[in-house]
Amino acid sequence: MGFIDELSIYVKAGDGGNGVVRWRHEKHNPLGGPSGGDGGRGGDVYIVAVRDIHLLTKYRNQKKFFACRGEDGQKNSLHGACGKDLDILLPIGSVVTNIDTKEKISLAEEGEKVLLLHGGAGGRGNESFKSSTDRSPRKQTDGKIGDEGKFFIELELIADIGLIGLPNAGKTSLLNALSHARGKVGAYPFTTLEPNLGECYGYIISDIPGLIEGASSGKGLGHKFLRHIKRTNLLAHLISLENDDPLKVYKVIHKELKKYDKTLLLKKEIVILTKTDTVDEIYIEKVVKQIKKINPIVFTISMYNNESIKILRERLIKEVKK
Repeated sequence: MGFIDELSIYVKAGDGGNGVVRWRHEKHNPLGGPSGGDGGRGGDVYIVAVRDIHLLTKYRNQKKFFACRGEDGQKNSLHGACGKDLDILLPIGSVVTNIDTKEKISLAEEGEKVLLLHGGAGGRGNESFKSSTDRSPRKQTDGKIGDEGKFFIELELIADIGLIGLPNAGKTSLLNALSHARGKVGAYPFTTLEPNLGECYGYIISDIPGLIEGASSGKGLGHKFLRHIKRTNLLAHLISLENDDPLKVYKVIHKELKKYDKTLLLKKEIVILTKTDTVDEIYIEKVVKQIKKINPIVFTISMYNNESIKILRERLIKEVKK
């Protein structure tokens, strides 16, 4: 089952229950007057942010959501029960857009709950129309229709640390090493076709799908990659030393970030040179010096060296806490 980060749904709040016409008939008061109760209010619809990026995938076969209708009024002045509210759980980072009004709601924090649609008001029963001039009203009103609408949901991942870089830079391998994630690793481009998440000391790390030159205009995984780093606090930029010109690779990535959104370049960034076991120490030192002229924080790691992974993990957490 593929990862889904965009979804269109139809949502309807509950209709209000109808008011009713009823009369009080008691043993010692056979003509006791009106006693029809009001209808209950229809259920509201809320969206709630939770920490589960796969929720939209679970909704792939459920595109319509309904809150409960309010109950009709009853005899003996009893009002109908209100309809149960509906909570639609969505991943943190979801942006919900009303397709008709274009109004947007963003869910940025876990547990955040936002009212999406109002339920309809309940109708009035005949008892509520009783007055000094009308002791036996025979009228009632129906409940109001609940709000409804079509919505487009787009997920923009929120992570503390985002691993970025060209395909096969070693992002998924590093995520697996830093956390208990089990992302798919392969020796061919675009192994990662969807974001993977891992946790490190309570901080969320996202292995974001790789991009290629031209991604800002839609090539490769295009905006699917770039959209997911907008809400990442710290960027860990992985560059494989298997590349003929690592400095050029670094500049290619930054060029695509700038084209898509200049503010992405303002994020804190650590450069991580991977696959150091494929080259000699002299070449590594040369590349480190080149990169440090642009970015002073440069790490070199080997997935076979647990100590280098440990040092990097501690530095990443230190930087994201700043």
